Amino acid sequence: MTNIPETGRTPRVQIRLIVIQILVLSLLGTLGGRLWYLQIREGDEYAKEASGNHVQQVVEPAVRGSILDARGVPIADNETRLVVSASRTDLLKMKDDGKAVLTKLAKVLGMKPQEVMQKVRLCDAKTPQPCWNGSPYQPIPITDEATAKQALQIRERAEDFPGITAEPEAVRRYPSPGKANTAQVLGYLSPVTDEEITKAQDTDSPYLRSDQVGRSGLEREYDKELRGKAGVTRYEVDNLGRVIGQAEADEAQPGANLVTSIDSRVQRVAEYELNDAMKEARKQFDDNTGENYKADSGAVVVMEAKTGRIVAMASNPTYDPNAWVGGISAKDYKKLTGKDSNYPLLNRAIQGQSAPGSTFKVISTAAAVEAGYDFDGRYPCTSSYSVGGQVFKNFESENFGPINLGRALEVSCDTVFYGLAHKEWQRDGGINPKKGEPKDYFFKAAHQFGLGKTTGIDLPNEVTGRVPDRQWKQAYWEANKDAWCKTGKKDGTYVEKISYENCLEGNKMRAGDEINYSIGQGDTMVTPIQMATIYAAISNGGTLYDPTVGKAIVSADGKSVDEIAPKSHGKLPISKTTLAKMDDALAGVATRGTAAWRFAQVGWPQEKIPMHAKTGTAEVYGKQTTSWFATYTKDYSIVMTISQGGTGSGASGPAVRNIYDALYGVSDDGTINKKNALLPTPQKSLPKVRTDGTIKSPKVAKDPAKQQRVSQEGAPKPEETTLAATVEQPTSGNRNTRRRRRRRGSRRMCT
Repeated sequence: MTNIPETGRTPRVQIRLIVIQILVLSLLGTLGGRLWYLQIREGDEYAKEASGNHVQQVVEPAVRGSILDARGVPIADNETRLVVSASRTDLLKMKDDGKAVLTKLAKVLGMKPQEVMQKVRLCDAKTPQPCWNGSPYQPIPITDEATAKQALQIRERAEDFPGITAEPEAVRRYPSPGKANTAQVLGYLSPVTDEEITKAQDTDSPYLRSDQVGRSGLEREYDKELRGKAGVTRYEVDNLGRVIGQAEADEAQPGANLVTSIDSRVQRVAEYELNDAMKEARKQFDDNTGENYKADSGAVVVMEAKTGRIVAMASNPTYDPNAWVGGISAKDYKKLTGKDSNYPLLNRAIQGQSAPGSTFKVISTAAAVEAGYDFDGRYPCTSSYSVGGQVFKNFESENFGPINLGRALEVSCDTVFYGLAHKEWQRDGGINPKKGEPKDYFFKAAHQFGLGKTTGIDLPNEVTGRVPDRQWKQAYWEANKDAWCKTGKKDGTYVEKISYENCLEGNKMRAGDEINYSIGQGDTMVTPIQMATIYAAISNGGTLYDPTVGKAIVSADGKSVDEIAPKSHGKLPISKTTLAKMDDALAGVATRGTAAWRFAQVGWPQEKIPMHAKTGTAEVYGKQTTSWFATYTKDYSIVMTISQGGTGSGASGPAVRNIYDALYGVSDDGTINKKNALLPTPQKSLPKVRTDGTIKSPKVAKDPAKQQRVSQEGAPKPEETTLAATVEQPTSGNRNTRRRRRRRGSRRMCT
């Protein structure tokens, strides 16, 4: 008989009870440990978080810093407007998602209900503009142009407009039409997105949901400095949301001011002259196409030669940057981005790429000297140059006989450079060079001059251009070989023949490639800012500066000034002797060469202000020629280009001359009137920002608005953010005189 304990429990039952007791004790121990961790070790932290549930934050946006020109004139600042906003969170709590409220709001504001509803919808891949690309939890602005009467209606009838606010707010303001536009340089703002908030939350410059951030131009490049720091006031509230006290407050810190090297007066002149030159070009007849020139886009850069600072930068077509303030309409957005817009948001001074034409010959000249050719040697300037049955003609088949490289620059003789490039191609081994044999002086020189890479300008999205060297040709061939081989035909159309040839040897440097390259044609691509930097370097003795628009960061109270010093990214690969000879040749272009009819023959004071120039007319397959005009004095470098605008001196030349007239105060008869000079020497001193935020401009030449024929309305006026301007006011000089300048001169001087 089995012995049973007095308790009546078998050993198995006892073991089970012990196990259960251990489990219970373990669970109690775990629970106790967790309670100790939460209440003792992390108690303070959780208490803090719990108290946060009873704290509401009120954000006071920081006032964004102003962008000033070199004299202290605001070119982007702030103004107070009545802003009507909607809380999307509150609207979505309603049965109809707030449609009834928004419809009533539209009636008060004089807007269409659909337009208001589009403003509050969120942007995504399937939702076109207008839409809200900021945080869905922050108030969404409906309009920043509400009248006092409209704002009062909304506030007095708050029960009819739940989730709607009408408050005075500081909003961005850009120059009014008629003044210097500077649109592509300034850029624009839009609301911060949730993704940007997340990325920046652990940085030294986090975003708040109420922030507006720069999307392009200076607004983007210097966003951190301009934005400032928003103020946050924290209120203690009870469970009913009633304020029972103020926890703490961080005052808003206004953003710093950005002082630029832009002179708004010169900017106004540059914008007008570019626009006027394009209009004049459209009146001219293109012999090749049988149509008038289209002159569909252009750019001009005015740069300080000794520092690289940008005095003016204009791009056309342009637009009114105020279109973005308070949210852009669907109509305006389509004008700025639609396929028929010609993309006015592009800053063609740093993003427009085209073949440079003969302005490239300064690089070919330097390459030839580096390769061992004597600058003062004699080279045949014939009417044409033949290679393998292909004939390359000089401009209008001119024949100047044997000339040196300086004279070749003056008269822009293509065949001199054809011959030099062809000889170098042959020296490098022709179409099948041995490995490591090619010297490629002409291509190396372009890289040394800074082409094929960005200049380093303090503006976003600058493009690199292109140097079509052997490495580029190989990569391009690999990317396009299959398409060329598929469409190419030996005996087909011109395009099919080219595809056939590229299929077979598109990765090889052919004689025609290097010949075309030597005069800035073919696959070579440059930007206006690159050429302005190169010609400024020739002016200053060989230093390639990083172009800069920002000149100093000045705190809102003026106590802190952080100057942005000029920086160099290299030296020109030219000896002082060669540079001096090239400088003399480029002066000859303005006095006896292809640009003489724009300067020497129309009263330019060459002895007092030595002018140097190079004209360029670039051929583009399927389009009309691109006009280039590159110039410099001891103070400035000015480069202008007009797409499908004709010849360099014919289309861009008069406009560049007029900009110089305005800078130096040159009258129609060639005399210098200092009272009319806008900026005879670069601006060195900075405007002073006082502690109260007001600005004291440095002493400069008086604004010659009365004497100088540059009216306040003398800049292109964007029509409802239109793409091309239509103003008619002259900028400098008598209009009839300026027209004579455009017509004077022979066709042979238009290269």
